[in-house]
Amino acid sequence: MSRLDATFQRLKSEDRAALVTFVTSGDPDYETSLALLRGLPGAGADIIELGMAFTDPMADGPAIQAANLRALAGGQTLAKTLKLVEAFRETDQITPIVLMGYYNPIHSMGVPAFLERAKAAGVDGLIIVDLPAEEDGELCLPSQGAGLDFIRLVTPTTDAYRLQTVMRNTRGFVYYVSINGITGAASASDQAISDAVSRLRAATDLPIAVGFGIRTPAAAAAVARVADAAVVGSSIVQCLADSLVDGKATAQTVPQTLALVGDLAEGVRTARVGVSA
Repeated sequence: MSRLDATFQRLKSEDRAALVTFVTSGDPDYETSLALLRGLPGAGADIIELGMAFTDPMADGPAIQAANLRALAGGQTLAKTLKLVEAFRETDQITPIVLMGYYNPIHSMGVPAFLERAKAAGVDGLIIVDLPAEEDGELCLPSQGAGLDFIRLVTPTTDAYRLQTVMRNTRGFVYYVSINGITGAASASDQAISDAVSRLRAATDLPIAVGFGIRTPAAAAAVARVADAAVVGSSIVQCLADSLVDGKATAQTVPQTLALVGDLAEGVRTARVGVSA
C-alpha cells in the first residue's frame, strides 16, 4: 500500500480529513526549507505538497511566485529538491510527499532519470500543472509505472465529459481547484465546494482534496467537513515570507510558520467533532 493510500485509509477510520500543506522547496534557502519540512508533520500536516522551484509558475499567485524567486536566487534546483526529500526521509518514512510544479524542469532532467531519482528519494506522487490528460504518455503513465501516483487537477469548469478523461489515469487523490484563477486569488463559497465535492464523489472513489483560496483554520475546517483533504499553500508561504528580513530567514521563520500550520491542523482535526452524519 502506498503512503498516500495508507494515510487516507487511516484518516477515514478516524473520521477526519487530511491537512495538506504546500511549501516551496528551497524557500528561502535549503537548510531552512529542510527544517520546515521536517517540522511539518509534528505541527499537524498529514501530507506535504512540495513545490518544485521554477521561473514561470503560471498557476500560482504572488505569494508563491515570490517564493519561487527566493528559492531560485538561493540556488535551488530540481536535483536539490530531490535531495531535500531524501534528507526528509532520513527521519520520516510515513508522511507522504507530493511534488507539485511544471514539466520543464523534469523534461530538462529527463523523465527516466527524474522518475528513478524521485522514487529513490521517497517521493510519493506528482502534480504537474501544465500536462493535460492528452499527454499522459509523456509523464503520467511512466510515473505510474515507476510507482508514483499522478494526481490530476479538476476545476469548476471541468464538465462531465472532460471529467471522464481527466479521471482516467488519476491516482492517489483528486485535487479540486475551488476557484477559477491562480493560487491565493479568491475563495469559493462553502456551498459551491460542497456541491463540487458531491459531483466528484459520483465520478470517482478516490479521495478528494480541495485547494486554492483556503487561508484560515475556519476555511480549512469548512472544507474538511465535506472533503477528504484541505490543501493550504499561499497563506503558509506568506507567513514564511513575513518572517524574513531582507529575504533571509530569521530565528522566527520556522517556528512562526509551523505555528500557523498547527492552527490550520486544529481546524481540520476538529471540523467534524459534534457534526452529525
